[in-house]
Amino acid sequence: MHETDQAYDITAELPGLEEKDIEVNLRDNAVSISGEKRSEYKEEDRGRAYTERSYGRFQRTIPLDAEVDADKVQASFKNGVLAITLPKNPAAKDKARRIEVKVR
Repeated sequence: MHETDQAYDITAELPGLEEKDIEVNLRDNAVSISGEKRSEYKEEDRGRAYTERSYGRFQRTIPLDAEVDADKVQASFKNGVLAITLPKNPAAKDKARRIEVKVR
């Protein structure tokens, strides 16, 4: 994950997966990436058959410090790499302010 003043950029390597196997959700100022990997290997030699299957589900939730503009979030998937851009909400920047500390 890389953060700039304007956005969060998240990159995840997901080899062996297809776009349909991946789900990205934004909720309560956190982005969740989940999916399921399924693979099957078959081999036949001299009348013998060998089959191997593996399955695995994963999920990763990343909390975000700044509020995100949900309508402008973009995600792309190419060659096993998921890239997500989460623009920060400009209105949320106005909510931040310095608080004066007073001596009692």
